[in-house]
Amino acid sequence: MSRAVWQTVLDEVELSVSRATFLTWFKNTELVSLTENEAIVAVPNIFAKRQFEVKFDTQIRELFEKQGQKPKLVSYVVQTSAKKPVISRETTITKSDTVSTTPLPRQALGSRASTLNPRYTFESFIVGSSNDLAYSACQAVSKNIGTKYNPLFLYGGVGLGKTHLIQAVGNEIMKGSPEKSVLYISSETFVNDFLESIRFKKKGFADKYRNVDVLIVDDMQFIAGKEKTQEEFFHTFNALHQANKQIIISSDKPPRSIPTLTERLRSRFEWGMSIDIQMPDFETRCAIVEAKAAVSDIELSRDVIEYLANSIKSNIRELEGALNQLLAYCEMRGLEPDIATVEGLVGNIRYSRPQHISPKQIIDRTARHFQLSSVEICSEKRDKHIVTPRQIAMYLLRSELHLSFPKIAQELGRKDHTTAIHSVEKIERAIKLDLLIREQVAEIREKLYA
Repeated sequence: MSRAVWQTVLDEVELSVSRATFLTWFKNTELVSLTENEAIVAVPNIFAKRQFEVKFDTQIRELFEKQGQKPKLVSYVVQTSAKKPVISRETTITKSDTVSTTPLPRQALGSRASTLNPRYTFESFIVGSSNDLAYSACQAVSKNIGTKYNPLFLYGGVGLGKTHLIQAVGNEIMKGSPEKSVLYISSETFVNDFLESIRFKKKGFADKYRNVDVLIVDDMQFIAGKEKTQEEFFHTFNALHQANKQIIISSDKPPRSIPTLTERLRSRFEWGMSIDIQMPDFETRCAIVEAKAAVSDIELSRDVIEYLANSIKSNIRELEGALNQLLAYCEMRGLEPDIATVEGLVGNIRYSRPQHISPKQIIDRTARHFQLSSVEICSEKRDKHIVTPRQIAMYLLRSELHLSFPKIAQELGRKDHTTAIHSVEKIERAIKLDLLIREQVAEIREKLYA
């Protein structure tokens, strides 16, 4: 009974929130018990518990009532298990083994899989609007080896979670199919192995890379310019692909933007699915800070979490580094990580990023990116080459500064704020479906924080 009730609640929630919100907070929850007096909902961690108590409680109660259930109290309890994992995002945490589910069986960790880091799992990856498409594609690949999205090519800036995700695929495959051979390498390792096989006439190079079920190559951009190595990888790629073996690649750029990459390799990288991972939005950054603090058994106040999330916006590693320094500083001095402490400390570790971005800066930067003037973007002109940049500017004002729709309309010289709502929603949809729009938004964001 309770399971059916909760499934109906989840179905309703999925229709009313974004996919990223559903995956992050609702997917791995369970209704433990339901009586007239109390409903007990199991959530995977302390920061999810707080989100439900503060943000989702009213919605949950309304959905219970919609089904004729009116418990006097709704309680949220933390319950982590291998069957109910935590949906998280990249948190390169020293203690992150505590976040993961049951460890990989020893027999699964053969010589082919030993290069995988066992703490890079889907369960320890925080899903947000910036990476939910990549996350879903990686999960699909782990369940359909060699038949769906082959090759899978993930690209994005430094510290956004590419390595975590591609290794999570390997770990998930090894957990479910320990007989599969999975090899994770960096492109630098491939280059070095190839050069050694030539220099020392070593045998077995081709067998090592072509007799695997899954080949995962990180930082593919470093293979650019190395003609002989690219030729060898071309043959390796063909051998694996023709045998329906899975190929997963990461890079800091999409295939067409990697300089001195041979055309035949570029075309093969584009055979499957190419997905970019963008800079995380504010909500995702907050979730990352909470997840990291929770692993250290520390509960941060909301103002501290938001201060950190607002201070460092473009690199998860920098964000985690700032939090690590805060926690270490407070531990050494016996202090609480309150807002005064974080303001004093983080001010010195902002990595030279701007402390504040104004609406004018966003509009000006967007205009320059499209070779327009700010006056044109704020004008009444409806030309297509102006409308799309204007909509992107509105989207960035919303995602980066969290301005209200009336304020966004005002900044762009609009009287009706429904135009801003329509523009933001349109770009949100386009980011998921249109590679060019995703890249344009990502480039503008990068320049804002450069």
